[in-house]
Amino acid sequence: MTTKILPLIQHSLYEEDYYLWIETTLKQLQNQDSENLDWQHLTEEIEALGIEQRRKVESYLKQLLIHLLLYCYWESEKEFCQRGWKNEIANFRDELEFSFRSKTLYNYFLECLDSVYIKARKQAIQKTGLPSETFPEKCPFTPEDILNSDYFPE
Repeated sequence: MTTKILPLIQHSLYEEDYYLWIETTLKQLQNQDSENLDWQHLTEEIEALGIEQRRKVESYLKQLLIHLLLYCYWESEKEFCQRGWKNEIANFRDELEFSFRSKTLYNYFLECLDSVYIKARKQAIQKTGLPSETFPEKCPFTPEDILNSDYFPE
């Protein structure tokens, strides 16, 4: 009877005290207590973690591409902003490198590069006010260039 009541209690625990739900679920996993796990929410949380990791890759990649585009094509601001852009480029590369400890996320980077570039290009156009023709429609950077800490387009 206890095993049937516990999941109901834990189900409401998820909604009432999320952190306590995490602690309880962790203890159940450590004790291999699969009968009392709140499987529905546990599954949702694991799925959400994967989505969050992919969003991070997309976000860091987009910011990196924007800064590479600014560095490469916004000539009138380059003299004044170059150092800051380089710093941002380095930071976003570091974040991506950290994410790419997972080969799956590296493969996701390769998969989403073209679609993320379209968004980055759009933002670079908006930020600079330059004509859209200034920025290539297809990503001008290879995956290797994007991740190479020594690469800065000229």
